Amino acid sequence: MNLQYVLKFLMTNNQKSFGSKLFDTIQPFAIGGLSGCFATCFIQPIDLIKVRIQLKSESLGSNAGGQTSPFFVLREIYKQGGVTSFWRGIDSALARQIFYTTTRLGIYKSLFAEAKARNNNKDPSFGAKLLCSLAAGFIGSLAGNPADLALVRMQADTILPLEERRGYRNVFHAFQTIVKDEGFTSLWRGATPTIIRACVINMAMLGPYDEIKERLNNYFGTKDTQQTRLIASAGAGFLSAFFSLPFDNAKTKMQKMKKDSTGKFPYSSIFDAMGKTAAKEGVIGLWVGFPTYYFRIAPHAMITLVTQDLLTDFVNKMKSKH
Repeated sequence: MNLQYVLKFLMTNNQKSFGSKLFDTIQPFAIGGLSGCFATCFIQPIDLIKVRIQLKSESLGSNAGGQTSPFFVLREIYKQGGVTSFWRGIDSALARQIFYTTTRLGIYKSLFAEAKARNNNKDPSFGAKLLCSLAAGFIGSLAGNPADLALVRMQADTILPLEERRGYRNVFHAFQTIVKDEGFTSLWRGATPTIIRACVINMAMLGPYDEIKERLNNYFGTKDTQQTRLIASAGAGFLSAFFSLPFDNAKTKMQKMKKDSTGKFPYSSIFDAMGKTAAKEGVIGLWVGFPTYYFRIAPHAMITLVTQDLLTDFVNKMKSKH
């Protein structure tokens, strides 16, 4: 059963009312998830290097020196496990995209379409775009936190002493172990920084992407050319990387933290983590690893957003034929 057959079935006269509405509802979620997974397959090695840099900076502080260099970390990872080690935790990363990106992009596109319909079929204001982005980031982060938690822990495992390693075999084993050892609600450990980061990164990415496209289209008299999409996605990628890194840094540290000898966690909140990071590593420590983080966030945003638009164009073109 191919895509053309499915579309033809859903759009037949007998099924048009129910089928078309169902497909239109599912479409932005499915396309969003596929776009995120596609981008993640390319970006996973950079994400692993980014996490390692953040954790090294936390453990070594101002004495980190060149050990937080992306090239130093790259060589270290390669020595530990070869080329395949760069995709360690890819199952958790894809699971995160299935839950997180499917939800956030689907919700954003749905809210955007509703806002456009209420605005006489004109693009909503920049403020409305930001509100749609905020809601999408909030709900998507709740859906994606368990997989994100598993991903961070699996990526951090190899730099921990042998006696402290968790040894998760895959994302499902991670979920099972976390629930067994720490309780079901622990799947949402670090949810507060995850939610804050997601709200920041989506407000800086989704709304600005559509806003930049709209302004470029108006200026040049075009309609979403590939050049317009690439420029808009690059701008959105930079904004999301710059504004979200301090929160991502704190989120990573909170998700991998363990209780000390007194039974206390090192950080009580995201702002406590950010404050202690600034005190130990300096304010610039909040942006440690920015080049690596940028080359993780910006390309992922560009690939995801452009792929989403291309898939949407393709599916809409096929729908119009039936």
